[in-house]
Amino acid sequence: MKVVIVGSGNVATHLGMALKNAGCVILQVLSRQLHNAECLAAMLEADAGNDLSKINREADLYLLSVSDTSIAEVADALPLLQGVVAHTAGSIDMEVLERFPLHGVLYPFQTFTKEKEVDFKTVPVLFEGNRSASRKLLNDVALSISTRVQKASGTRRKALHMAAVFACNFVNHLYTLADDLLEKEGLDFSLLEPLIRETTQKALTMKPADAQTGPARRGDRLVSQAHLEALEAHPAQHDAYALLSESIFRYFRRKDELYDQF
Repeated sequence: MKVVIVGSGNVATHLGMALKNAGCVILQVLSRQLHNAECLAAMLEADAGNDLSKINREADLYLLSVSDTSIAEVADALPLLQGVVAHTAGSIDMEVLERFPLHGVLYPFQTFTKEKEVDFKTVPVLFEGNRSASRKLLNDVALSISTRVQKASGTRRKALHMAAVFACNFVNHLYTLADDLLEKEGLDFSLLEPLIRETTQKALTMKPADAQTGPARRGDRLVSQAHLEALEAHPAQHDAYALLSESIFRYFRRKDELYDQF
């Protein structure tokens, strides 16, 4: 399998290495910043460039691993290609690539950081293709790098991506707010480690709603109000606490009311 990668960020780096380790030949890495393309290309033993008009025309697969807002622009700047052209985004429909005869999506569902190694075999990879030929190629590629492969429409990928924002991006931001709050009191974030591990483990082994605890879950508005008053000097934490507490109150009030009907 001969592959060209357009992009040099976190996803491009991890996906490129996974493909190389699976035996794919990475022909070329293209990026707006030539230095970035050269760095990734060196890792993948590929050619590097920053001119889309000089893209290698002999690849079986072209992966557009760029920001969501850049996919359409990059696609329009490419010449017509005979291989499968696919992007790697969760929330962008594959029709953005419809000018190419064979096109689709190869979406690795994970949070990636260049410096943090990931066992790609455990990463869910979702794919979609416009024709049987593109679907087969993308399915084969996905199976070569992951044991968790699933065909998914744009609607399903978008739902998964939104869920990831809640489960990953928002949660990490809350970790950041907690860290700032502890730091101001001379406490270390590591104190939360056992709590974080237990909470995560419960969420993975039972329904998250069944694992919910805390004053908002108990309907204890007095404790929540006391916390909010203590957080007046910390606006970011105050606003997040108020918003999420109210969300928990309402979610479980509706759930409990529904249960009481039976």
